[in-house]
Amino acid sequence: MFSVLLAAASAAPAAVSKAVVPAIQATLPPFTFDTTPHSFLAQHVPWLTHTFGGLFVFLGVLLVVLLALQTTKQEGLSGTVGGRVESTTRRLGLDAQIARVTQTVAIAFVVVATIVSLAGI
Repeated sequence: MFSVLLAAASAAPAAVSKAVVPAIQATLPPFTFDTTPHSFLAQHVPWLTHTFGGLFVFLGVLLVVLLALQTTKQEGLSGTVGGRVESTTRRLGLDAQIARVTQTVAIAFVVVATIVSLAGI
């Protein structure tokens, strides 16, 4: 009796699936990448757009490194929430120089990012 039920169960979906589900054909064209430059600068002055792109990446990496080098004024989570208070008006010479260079790199990064976005790179 089990073999009869098994035969009936396996034969029914095959007959139903052929009658109900039509064959599906792919209608999408193959995907291709468009590598043609679209902005005026990218078409006529590619060396300039590549220079700004490279400068943008370099300034981004340099900004991350400089931010990692800076020391915090108060160490740890307890210092952030309300731990000991140190003098914030006096800095060491190296810390002040790193802070000044970081500010300059951050401003240059924003300017280059604006130029890159306006150039349509």
